[in-house]
Amino acid sequence: MQLTIRPIASASESHLCAELMSSSDPWLTFRRGYDACLGRITDPTREVYVALEGDVFRGFLILCMTGAFTGYIQTVAVAHDARGLGVGSRLVAFAEERTFRETPNVFLCVSSFNDRARALYERLGYEPIGRLKDYLMRGHDEILMRKTIGSMAEFFA
Repeated sequence: MQLTIRPIASASESHLCAELMSSSDPWLTFRRGYDACLGRITDPTREVYVALEGDVFRGFLILCMTGAFTGYIQTVAVAHDARGLGVGSRLVAFAEERTFRETPNVFLCVSSFNDRARALYERLGYEPIGRLKDYLMRGHDEILMRKTIGSMAEFFA
C-alpha cells in the first residue's frame, strides 16, 4: 500500500476523521459522539495528520507536541477497510519520526480492553510505564506506554 501522510488540509478531511473516530473503538465504548470527536480533531493545540492512498482516506493521527508529555500520540485511527494493512504502523512511525526530531520520548495511552492496539504498540517497541485506573470510564484503565531513544539529559546535551 502506497501511503502519503500529511497535515490535515480541509474541513471535509476533519469530518472524515470525526466520522471514523466516532464509529470506532475505543471511542464507541467511551460514548464519544461525532461532535466530541470533531472537537478533538480541530483542537488548535494538536497536530493532525491524514493517511491517504492516492485520494482514498485510510486513517489519521493526532499528536501533541506541547506539555509534560511532549510527543504524546493522542489518537491513531485506521479506516475499517484498511485495518491489518500496516496503516496504523505507518502512522505511528510517522509520529515517532516527527517527535524524535525534538525529544527522545514518544508516549501514548491504550485502553485496557483494546488488546489489538496494545499488541501493535508492543510490537513497535512501546513499553507500559503506568496504569491510569478508571481514567476515562469506570471499569476501564488506560495504559500509559513509552518508546524512547535515550534520556532527556543525553538528548539535549
